Amino acid sequence: MAEDLKNRYSDADLEKFKTLILEKIEKAQHDLELIRSAYMNDHNNGTEDTSPTFKAFDEGSAVMSKESNSQLAIRQEKFIRDLTNALIRIENKTYGICRVTGKLINKKRLELVPHATLSIEAKNMQK
Repeated sequence: MAEDLKNRYSDADLEKFKTLILEKIEKAQHDLELIRSAYMNDHNNGTEDTSPTFKAFDEGSAVMSKESNSQLAIRQEKFIRDLTNALIRIENKTYGICRVTGKLINKKRLELVPHATLSIEAKNMQK
């Protein structure tokens, strides 16, 4: 394990990744609040006096929308949790090290998926 730690990103690189992750967390939390507000909002568009058939379709659509928003919220919470775990790895100076191969994960991959814990090589081995 000590040998793996020699093979790590520099403190300057880790600081750049930390900044990127903090920005992504901020945006993700904002998006989560939007999803939650959409989920909690009644969205009553004044259909109470329209035909019963339309109202049934509208209610069915609202239920599907709430289910969809609920799933989006769950995914967003997991994304935030994964990003937060990446910050912990930065503090531990283990960020960017593949948990399967022990090699550094490509910088481009980490820029696109900053919470990645597997290199492309390890991901391909899973398939």
